[in-house]
Amino acid sequence: MSASKRLLYIANHRVFWTSIWRRKVTTWSPVGAAFNAKPLRRLESFDKNVGLFGVPELNSPAGFEVATKKALKDTQELLDKVCSSPPGVVTVESFDQLSDGLCKVADLADFVKVAHPDPSFRDAAEKTCIEIGTVVEKLNTNVDLCRSLKNLLDEKKVLDQLDPETRKVAELFMFDFEISGIHLDEKQRKEAVKLHVQLLDLSNKFLMGSHLPNRIAKSAIPEHIHRHFATEGSYVQIGGLHAESSDDLVREIAYRIFLYPNADMMDCLDDLLKCRNKLAKLVGYESYAHRALQGTMAKTPETVMKFLQSLTDKLSDRTAIDFEMMKDMKTKLNPHNVELMPWDPPYFSGVLRAERYNIEPSLYSPFFSLGSCMEGLNNLFTQLYGVSLNSEHPSAGEVWNEDVHKLVVVHETEGLLGYIYCDFFQRADKPHQDCHFTIRGGRQCQESGQYQLPVVVLMLSLPHPTKSAPTLLTPGMMENLFHEMGHAMHSMLGRTRYQHITGTRCSTDFAEVPSILMEFFAADYRVVNQFARHYQTGQPLPQNMVTRLCESKKVCGAADTQLQIFYSALDQIYHGEPQNRSTTDILKDTQQKFYGLPYIPNTAWQLRFGHLIGYGAKYYSYLMSRAVASMVWKQCFVKDPLNRDMGERYRREMLAHGGGKEPMLMVEGMLQRRPSIDDFVEALVSDLNPDFETFIMDSTS
Repeated sequence: MSASKRLLYIANHRVFWTSIWRRKVTTWSPVGAAFNAKPLRRLESFDKNVGLFGVPELNSPAGFEVATKKALKDTQELLDKVCSSPPGVVTVESFDQLSDGLCKVADLADFVKVAHPDPSFRDAAEKTCIEIGTVVEKLNTNVDLCRSLKNLLDEKKVLDQLDPETRKVAELFMFDFEISGIHLDEKQRKEAVKLHVQLLDLSNKFLMGSHLPNRIAKSAIPEHIHRHFATEGSYVQIGGLHAESSDDLVREIAYRIFLYPNADMMDCLDDLLKCRNKLAKLVGYESYAHRALQGTMAKTPETVMKFLQSLTDKLSDRTAIDFEMMKDMKTKLNPHNVELMPWDPPYFSGVLRAERYNIEPSLYSPFFSLGSCMEGLNNLFTQLYGVSLNSEHPSAGEVWNEDVHKLVVVHETEGLLGYIYCDFFQRADKPHQDCHFTIRGGRQCQESGQYQLPVVVLMLSLPHPTKSAPTLLTPGMMENLFHEMGHAMHSMLGRTRYQHITGTRCSTDFAEVPSILMEFFAADYRVVNQFARHYQTGQPLPQNMVTRLCESKKVCGAADTQLQIFYSALDQIYHGEPQNRSTTDILKDTQQKFYGLPYIPNTAWQLRFGHLIGYGAKYYSYLMSRAVASMVWKQCFVKDPLNRDMGERYRREMLAHGGGKEPMLMVEGMLQRRPSIDDFVEALVSDLNPDFETFIMDSTS
């Protein structure tokens, strides 16, 4: 029996396992049981170390140097081939093979450098990232390489014979050349390379600095709040906003100290924005924002600002009401300090939600064991796409920590689709963020005739199981799990011919659509009811609890959305035409126009805005993706979230193409109409409407 058929047999003939917690019995499928069991310590001392992700060279940190040298040797051979071949489909295939060889090492190293618990692995991976990054910069300004692609794009007869996906990939590779300044003369190209290197240094410096704590002398703040912060000798260290603290003074001090301006960081941000603008203009763009938005759904900064302004206009009355509600709550809890300040909304909106809907996370967590949630995802994907998740024991050396789970993703007729490594649990030195990493992209290998299966990692920060209970998720953790699994399935269900456009390698304002759509599934009782069971008793989560949870998210929803609009507008303005004023002055004016709560003197929130690096001029993407996801949900899934025909249509129109099709065309194919900016705005606004009729019905049932 072949490996894929054997996996299909397992998927279609499930043997149910039993987990026992405190003498109560709950039945899980194999994938649920795997995630609800305490990880067994692996006895691998006599097994052959297969290397990280099964890459033989990576059985030790030194292997990164070996893998890098091999990738660079293969790159040179492919470079010679592509520059000497006549224009045709082989040109694009060779470009993609060249890109794939570098990405397979660089993407893996990019993950290892932030997630591996061994510093020697992290350091080796960092060196690999730098070395391959330098080679990529040189390739992006290689005139001979660009000429081979230009010959293809200029030869109309050959170009017309290419299929749409191949043509799109050729155009995307040419775009990479153009934004790197390939069309410039030699002197200007050298200047572009210099600016790229400078940007890399500035970006790293800004990212590191944005996370560093600030400190203040203990004597400068009241003694009774010292315990809320880390201490270092005679100083208190403040490394965050403490936005959830119930103490007004703790929130205020954290805000004022953590956001206190740093002159070096201010200069770094100024230099970063100037450098980006200079590079954009050097390669022919009006601004960095114009350069960044090419190929996105929005396409231009003007469209983004129209979207943000229209949304602001629609939400202004609701935002004012939200602020008033929070102010009333603050007055109720602290009559001597009634003005609503920028450090208040996260706390008081939470108080309002809890008071109105009784959504204490501890009431929900027993129903959301990690195993039950994974079983729910498995059932959802089986019903929508015919896809199953199967737990597989990793080989020795394949994973970087013993509690990492490996999932094999199998389609009922197509067979093996790829692998998902689940790095779900908290550990020292692990980034406290939920994210999706592409380790290897899918592609059709012309050299072997086989399809290269995608490999991804999902990283969460969940608590470990205990002797008496499996890992129990809060509603927020459950939603984040569904969100990240949306990214993973985008990577798995795409079957693109080229890795350059595989899965999530698409425009930023489209990439979040599949993950946000999963949040809608996670909030629908018809989906939740399939898996939310009390880990001890097996009792299902009551429907009115799900309804209360969904409705609670709309409390102060306008103010929450308005904050995201403010951040998005600030990002656009920073990356637009340079202004002869400080980034703080720009922030102050933008905050007044797009948020409403007062700017606090001697603060510089922009220096903590780390998303300026990865999302420069594209921070609006989350709002636009949420609008698209909302429209897809309401039009295609709200009547029946488990409809297989609609799931297949969703895969066919949106998930299958990765970045190989214009994002708006994918949306149009799914919705069967082309949405406007007004449609996006209306979708976001309508999501904030409380569903009182459903709430009353469920509360009385």
